[in-house]
Formats: sequence, structure tokens, C-alpha cells
Amino acid sequence: MSFSELGLTPPLLAAIRQAGFDQPTPVQEKAIPAALKGTDLMVSAQTGSGKTAAFMLPALNKLSTTKANGGRGVQILVLTPTRELAMQVTQASAEYGSQINGLRVATVVGGMPYGAQLKALSRRLDVLVATPGRLIDHLKAKRVDLSTVHTLILDEADRMLDMGFIDDIKALVAATPASRQTLLFSATLDGTVAKLAQTMMRDPVRIEISSPNERHAQITQSLFYADDGAHKRRLLDHILRDATVDQAIVFTATKRGADELADQLNEQGFSAQALHGDMNQRQRTRTLTAMQRGSLRVLVATDVAARGIDVQTISHAINFDLPMQAEDYVHRIGRTGRAGRNGNAVTLAEHRERHKVKRIEHFIGHTIDSEEIPGMEPRRQASSKPSGVRRGKPPARSAGAAPGGHAAKRSAKPYTEGHAKRSSDRPQRPTSHSRARPSARA
Repeated sequence: MSFSELGLTPPLLAAIRQAGFDQPTPVQEKAIPAALKGTDLMVSAQTGSGKTAAFMLPALNKLSTTKANGGRGVQILVLTPTRELAMQVTQASAEYGSQINGLRVATVVGGMPYGAQLKALSRRLDVLVATPGRLIDHLKAKRVDLSTVHTLILDEADRMLDMGFIDDIKALVAATPASRQTLLFSATLDGTVAKLAQTMMRDPVRIEISSPNERHAQITQSLFYADDGAHKRRLLDHILRDATVDQAIVFTATKRGADELADQLNEQGFSAQALHGDMNQRQRTRTLTAMQRGSLRVLVATDVAARGIDVQTISHAINFDLPMQAEDYVHRIGRTGRAGRNGNAVTLAEHRERHKVKRIEHFIGHTIDSEEIPGMEPRRQASSKPSGVRRGKPPARSAGAAPGGHAAKRSAKPYTEGHAKRSSDRPQRPTSHSRARPSARA
């Protein structure tokens, strides 16, 4: 199927061709025609599947066929959990709407000066992309008019709820017309997300592209056990020196941990920078730009800061610290293997964290095979007993992939100094510039 078969207007099709897109992804094939009918949608799709275009193209299509608001007001409102994701959606909106005359797009997020936001909100806006916290401040101060919104989009709704934005979201939804169209995109459509949908949507069409245990089939996942933090740092150093690592994102549990680890990696000769919530928007934008341009090889980030990062050249996502929530594991590894590319997800865990590993395996529906690097084995050997979770169907191995998860042509030198040896014979699954601050969650 081609984009021209989806029912989009000529200006959007021209913009899509200009952007270099040929065929829609599965989520775009299903969501765009349904959204063009004006129905509410609940969509679950993995990161990197093209979901931004899946909701922005039909919203912009409606915009291009309706008369613009006069004076003040917003027509399309997109709510996202983080600044980085908001900036990404804003950029995509401008790209997809490049052939719509006079399109006005603005971003309202925390950590950025109020001046530019006040100026943008004082006039008509076609597309407003915002984080709930900052937008609710403007709404309470009566600096934004949401009574003209015809399309409301909630991107990564599950994450916004996890971050405690439920009350802000309800208040913002209440400020929009009841006649609006609502498009909700989330990693999961159950639990609190389903309850929220009941209160704000009208007979939504439910679209699920894949279940949790079917996602990230193009990502090789591996697990290394460590005796302590010092052992984990040695393993990380060894893994990052592998020639197959183009760019890596390394996840830590705290902001302070991100700063300290980035400093250590720089001392070891790596081009590394931290990314977390204590950094201002200028610092965060500069760091992400360096990553996108390829001048930065290692990004050390917390969960909140990394949400929504879309850098297609990230070859490895590394869990230096295990996530607090099993669901975050899926979002973390989704930073690699994007847009159909192959990726590698590496998890470093201490033996005392086995229960967290099991929780992750239960959530994703399969075990993560553990490996050892010759000469860097843990003193305490990993148990050979089953993890107690049902093993899901192994994903198809990427073409040319070697048993270690790397491309066959590189298999002669995995992890720089020889083959990682398995702790079992099972087939492998797809695997600062800031100063340190007091420990805090991102």
C-alpha cells in the first residue's frame, strides 16, 4: 500500500514525498484511514513504528480542509510526557505540514522561557505540542484558549499517567470541546489507560499492532551478571569498546548517577554526555543535537530524559541500572532498532537483582539469555535453573546476524576480545558536562 491510497490530501502527499517516505508502516496503514473517518482511536504500537505520522497526518489532513481559526485559539493539541518527545513531534508536524500555507506550530514545555510561549499563545495556533504540567499553568492563567480544538492527541498516554499527570490531563481535556476527535497512543491500552479512555472518548476504535512479547523482534537482547558496581563498570567499558557499537544510550537510575558515569566514561576516552531532568532545555537540546550529528558516541540518560529520543544511529541500548518498572525496560530498549533497523539491548545486573530481572522477563514474555565475557566472569555463577517465566516464541533472527547478536561479518571480534561465552546452550535472543548533584530520581 502507498500513502496515496490512504486518502490524504495532495499537500500532505507532497510533503511525505519530500521527506523521503515511500510506504506507510503497519500502524500508519491501520490508524490513518480510521482517523480520517473522524472516529476516536486507541492505538498500541511499539516505539520506532512510525506512530507520530500515524496521528499527525490525519490531524493535519483535517486541518488542511477546514478554515483556520481567526484571532486566538488552538486547532490541534498534542500532549506528550517529556520535552524531548514534544520537540520531536513539533519537528515532525512542521515537516509533514510543510506544504500547508501559513501553518503555525508551537511548543509549550517546562524548562523553556515563558516569553516565547506567551507570544505564541497570544495568536492563532494550528498545532500546539505541550507537556501537561506547563500547559496547565497557562490554562489556569487564561493564557491559552482550547475551546477551538478539533483534534486532541495523547502520545505515550501510559507514561503521562505513570508520571502523575492524570489530574492535569483531565483538566486540559475538560477545556476542549466535547465534539473533538481524540487519538490516544500508548504502549498498553489496559488498566489506567482504559479507565481514562472511558471518561474522555466516544466509542473509540481499538488498534493493537503487536503484543508486548512480540515487540522488538529486531533487537538482540542479552544479560550480563556482575558482582558489584565496579564489576559492572568494567563490563560496560568492555562492551563500549566493541567496534560494532556505533552509538550507545546507557540508562542509569538517578541524575547523579548519570553525571558520574558520563564523567567516568570521558576519563576512559569515550565521547560521553549525560542527559537528565536537572539540565535546562538549552543543555538538553545541545546534547541531543550532538548525538544526532554523530559527534557524541555515548549518551548516559535517566528514563524521563530519554523518553521520546529518536536517533536512528543508536546501535546499543544498555541498562547500567535496572529500571524501577518492568514496562520501562521495553521503552528503554526501544531507543535502538528504530525504523526497522537492527539493534542490541544489553542489561547489566547484580545477582541480588535477580527478582527484578524475572519481573522484566515476565512482562516481556520470554527469558533474556545470560552471557559471560572470558576473563570477566562473576565470582558467583549464574543459576542454571529456569527463571520461572514462560518462554515466549523466539523472534526471527535478523538477516546476517551472528549467534552473538552482531552482524555475521563482525562476528570474528565480538566485544573486542573474543567471544562472550554462554551460561546455557539455548539459542540467543535479540540482545559530563554536568557536575554531580545529590541523588534524585529523574
